[in-house]
Amino acid sequence: MPVKPLHFVVLAFLLVFLFVLLQLQVLGLVLDKLGLSPQGAASLLLATLIGSLINLPLFKIHGDPREAEPPPELPPWILAHVRPYTGETVIAVNVGGAVVPVAFSLYLLATQALPLGDVLLAIAVVAAVSYAFSQPIKGMGIGMPLLLAPLVTAFTALVLSPDNPAPLAYVSGTLGVLIGADLLHLKDIPRLATPIASIGGAGTFDGIFFTGILAVLLT
Repeated sequence: MPVKPLHFVVLAFLLVFLFVLLQLQVLGLVLDKLGLSPQGAASLLLATLIGSLINLPLFKIHGDPREAEPPPELPPWILAHVRPYTGETVIAVNVGGAVVPVAFSLYLLATQALPLGDVLLAIAVVAAVSYAFSQPIKGMGIGMPLLLAPLVTAFTALVLSPDNPAPLAYVSGTLGVLIGADLLHLKDIPRLATPIASIGGAGTFDGIFFTGILAVLLT
């Protein structure tokens, strides 16, 4: 599965940003709130960053090839292959943006005393906001504002679980954005005229990742 050059730029920025956060012990504070050891935090971060480069194909959706736009011409110094849209979109799942956050959310649900009702309500609130403010971008995928979801997630977690909001913030933030910005927009994929649509991938990867981290930091 090809990776867009912009995704590499985003990942490079994330890597530099996260190492700065580690030096400032901010990220350590966030992950400590979630009950992770330094080794566990490093493993989670590494799995997220490496996994963001891996898209696992799931199935294909057929659309109208007449709606396709010509792929952009990339500078010769960028070694990347842009696939043209031929009326078929491959639906994939991103390991770093979907599989890892879901797995860690399940871990938190299994190890933290989170009332099921609060979890479902918080996920529903974040998913509704993410769906309402995310939008299909023709030829690319689904885009959404970066800071809105963390603010809504943190507020919701503080209201529902004031004594221990961090685990609820991470679970509802990651799963809510994944559901609202990705899964609920699957019906819009055929008219996006894009060859690949990755659940939790470029476009919403930064939203899912930063929502979980920033929401915990804000609680």
